[in-house]
Amino acid sequence: MSIFELYETKTRYYLVGTNEAKKRYRVLQIHRNNPNELVVIEDDVLYTEEEKTKLLKMIEDGNLSVGGLQLSPMKIYGLVGFIRFTQGWYMIFIMKRRQVALLGGHYIYHIDETRLVPIGLQAKLDKNSDEARYIATFQKIDLGKNFYFSYTYDITNSLQKNLTQPPLNPDNEPIPPLLHNDMFVWNHYLLSSGFKNLDSGSGWILPLIYGFVDQAKISIFGRNIVVTLIARRSRYFAGARFLKRGVNDKGFVANDVESEQIVADMATTSFHSTKYLFGNTRYTSYVQHRGSIPLIWSQDTTNMSPKPPIELNVVDPFFSAAALHFENLFYRYGTPVIVLNLIKQKEKTKRESILGKEFAEAIDYLNQFLATDKKIKYIAWDMSRASKSPDQAVIGFLEKISEETMKTTGFFQSGISENPNKNNPYHRYSRQEGVLRTNCIDCLDRTNAAQFLMGKCALGHQLYALGVIPSPKVDFDSDTVNIFTEMYHDHGDTIALQYGGSHLVNTMETYRKINQWTSHPRDMIESIRRFYANAFSDADKQDAINLFLGNFVTKDGQPMLWELSSDYHLHNQHPLKKAERRE
Repeated sequence: MSIFELYETKTRYYLVGTNEAKKRYRVLQIHRNNPNELVVIEDDVLYTEEEKTKLLKMIEDGNLSVGGLQLSPMKIYGLVGFIRFTQGWYMIFIMKRRQVALLGGHYIYHIDETRLVPIGLQAKLDKNSDEARYIATFQKIDLGKNFYFSYTYDITNSLQKNLTQPPLNPDNEPIPPLLHNDMFVWNHYLLSSGFKNLDSGSGWILPLIYGFVDQAKISIFGRNIVVTLIARRSRYFAGARFLKRGVNDKGFVANDVESEQIVADMATTSFHSTKYLFGNTRYTSYVQHRGSIPLIWSQDTTNMSPKPPIELNVVDPFFSAAALHFENLFYRYGTPVIVLNLIKQKEKTKRESILGKEFAEAIDYLNQFLATDKKIKYIAWDMSRASKSPDQAVIGFLEKISEETMKTTGFFQSGISENPNKNNPYHRYSRQEGVLRTNCIDCLDRTNAAQFLMGKCALGHQLYALGVIPSPKVDFDSDTVNIFTEMYHDHGDTIALQYGGSHLVNTMETYRKINQWTSHPRDMIESIRRFYANAFSDADKQDAINLFLGNFVTKDGQPMLWELSSDYHLHNQHPLKKAERRE
C-alpha cells in the first residue's frame, strides 16, 4: 500500500490504504476513547472500491448523531508509527516523499515531510507544559532529513540477503519471508506500540532506515550503468559524537554504519531472469562496515577542549563487549572480519594510542578462540602521520589493502548459472564472505577516505564482472570515478552531520594533496563547526534520539528525560540482571 486516506468519527480513526492501481483496499481502525491506551485493529478483509464505499457509508450512518464521518484533507503516503508522552497518543504520518533510487523495479523514497496527529480529543496545549517540551524534543529528530523507505523492497537488508533467499523449499512450499534487520529499523519502537508482530508482512508496517541513499546513472562505453550507494545507521547505542563512544555492554558500538554500493547493468531492470527468480546476473554489490573502537571508553568534554582526553572506563581482561561485537559481525557478514584501524600510534600526549594498544590486545586475545581461517585480521596504520609525511603514499597503501581485502571477501553478483554437477544443478554466482571494518577515532574523516578507496577498488571489480571494462581497475580523474567520488563525499558528509554535527573535515582532496590552498580553510571552518555542535547542541540531540528510539519511555513517578544526569542505564544492561544470551 502506498496511498492512504484518514477518516474520523468522534470515537474512531479509520485509515484506508490502497496501492497505485486503487482496486483493492484495507482498513486500519484506531480507537480514540481512552487517551492512556492505544487500540489499533487491523481489518483482515480485502475490500473492492465498491465494498470500501459501502463500509464508509455504513460507518457514517452509524455516527450521524455524533457528527458523522469526516475525511481529513491530508495526503498521506505512509504510517511512521505511534508515540505517547504524558497526556495521550499520537500518530506520525508521511506527508511528502521524494523518489531517490530505483532497484530492480522497486522505488526507494526519501521522506520530505511528516506530521504528528493527536489521536484523542485534546484541549489546547500549554506551551510551558511537560507535554509541549516532550513534543519539541521529539521533533528535534527531523524526519524530513535522511530517512528512507520502500513499499516493496527491504532496504534494511543488503542486496545479497534479499536476492539469495530461496523462494521455495525443496518440497515447493513457500518458505517464511526474509525478516527485516531490526538493527536498522529506526521506527521499530514507534511501530511496535501499535503492531504486535513487525515481521507479519502487513502493508501497514513501513520500516524506515536512517542514513544515506544516492543513485547515479553512468554511461560507460555505451552501456547504461547505475551505481547506488546506501548507508544504514544502527539504532543500537545511537547518539551524538562525544556522548556515545566505544561499545556498550551488549556489544553494540557507537556510529555503527553499514555502507553498501550496488552496481547494475540496466539492460534488464528486473531482479529476475526468464528462467529463474532472482536469476538476473546484472546486479552486483559490496558491503563495508564502520563503527567506533569496541572498547568501553569515553571523553570528558567539561573542559571545553576541542580534543578532550580519552579514558578507558573499564579494563576487561576477557574483552567481553568486544567479543559480543565481533560475534555480531560474524553473524551479519560471515568470516573473515578485516579490521582497519587508522588511529594515531605515536603521540607526545597519549590520546588515541591508548586505545590502539588495548584494541590490539583485545583482538590477540579473541583470536585465541577462533579457528585459523576464522581469525580476525588486524591492520593498524597511522593514517594521520602518513598523510603529513612526504615519503608515505596514503592512497597507494590503502589501494593495496583494498585489493587484498577484495581477494579475501569477494563481492556479490546475482543470478543462477546451470552447473553440470547432477547433485547440485543450480550454482549461484559469487557471494561476499566477510567484511572490512574500518575505524578511526570518530569513524568520520579518515574512515570515509579509506572506505572510498575500498569502494573504488570494488567498483572496478564489479564493472569487470559485468563485462563493462577489460580489467578490474578504474582510474582516478575518469568521469566514472569523479561521479563516484562525489557520491562518497556526500555519503561521508551526511554521516558526519548525523554523528559529529558538521561536514567532513578532511576530504579526499586533503589526502590526495590537491587543491590544498582551498581545502585547508574549509577544513578549519568545519572543525570549528563540529566543536560548536558538540559543545552546545549534542545533549539536546541525544535526548531526542533516546525519546525517538524508545530508549527512554515516560512513566508516572519517574524523572523527566531532561532531569536525568546520565543516559548510561538506557543503553546498558542492569548490573543486577542476568545478561541474556544473544542469538
